[in-house]
Amino acid sequence: MKKFFIIITTLVIATSCSKQQARKPISKTDGNFIKESIERNKKLIASEELLIDSIIKKDTLKEYIASNKGYWYKYITKIEEETASPVKGDIAYFNYEINDLNNQIIYSKEELKLQAYLVDKQNIMMGLRDGIKLMKKGETVTFLFPSHMGFGYHGDDNKIQSNVPLICTVELKDIKKDTTPN
Repeated sequence: MKKFFIIITTLVIATSCSKQQARKPISKTDGNFIKESIERNKKLIASEELLIDSIIKKDTLKEYIASNKGYWYKYITKIEEETASPVKGDIAYFNYEINDLNNQIIYSKEELKLQAYLVDKQNIMMGLRDGIKLMKKGETVTFLFPSHMGFGYHGDDNKIQSNVPLICTVELKDIKKDTTPN
């Protein structure tokens, strides 16, 4: 038994000390997955933009503005005076409602309650992060967000599924400077 143990130990030491070569990967990627993903996303964005464009064309009473970030918006209430918009570090207090493109309510204002958002320092929906900075205190704006500006591929783990474009109507109630120490 002792001899057997010595032989096994010697074999383990001998094989572990030998020069081992790294094995080659079993599979190689040729980049097709990335290319297919890009094409799939381009088609998704194009189809969502067509849906949003049809909503804009039907709404002949309001003028929509195309943002440089890939979403559209219209003013429900516009403040003409020169007043400040929220900037990084401000606290924006707002109410909002989220609808699908058929204008069916997903989350009501009552459900979402008044929001306090620390501008650019807190995580919220990408479209709102940008859109709120376009607003002035007292304005109400309706945003049309393609899914990548909403909750994207993941959804919100509750009522909003994967790749759902959204209509968000936001009322900016107040803007305060953040007074908490850094």
